[in-house]
Amino acid sequence: MSTWTITSMDRTLTDGDLSDVVTVLHWQCIDSETVDDVTHSGRCYGTVGLSAPDADAFTEWGDITHDDAVEWAKAALGDQVESYEASVANQIELSKNPVQASGTPWN
Repeated sequence: MSTWTITSMDRTLTDGDLSDVVTVLHWQCIDSETVDDVTHSGRCYGTVGLSAPDADAFTEWGDITHDDAVEWAKAALGDQVESYEASVANQIELSKNPVQASGTPWN
C-alpha cells in the first residue's frame, strides 16, 4: 500500500476575503518491500494545482491537517492516483527482478 505525503504547500496570502489560500500541493507517493534483508522501494513525486476554494467550505491555514492535504491532492489528481501507485509498485518489482544492468566485463 503506497503512502502519500504532502511535502509542501504553496499559498496565496490574500485572495478576496480569504487568507492563506492553498494553490499548489507538492506530493510524493512511496512504498517499499523488504525481501531477504534487501529493501526495494519506489517513489513518484510532483505538484498539483488546486481549484479556487469554496468560501463556504474553506479550511483556515492553521486548521489544515496532513490528511486534508493528501485528500485534496488525490482529488485533484483524480484517475492519475492509480497510475502513480502502479508506477511505485512497478519500480519495486523491477528492483526485485531487474531486466537491465550496466557495467563492464573486465572489473
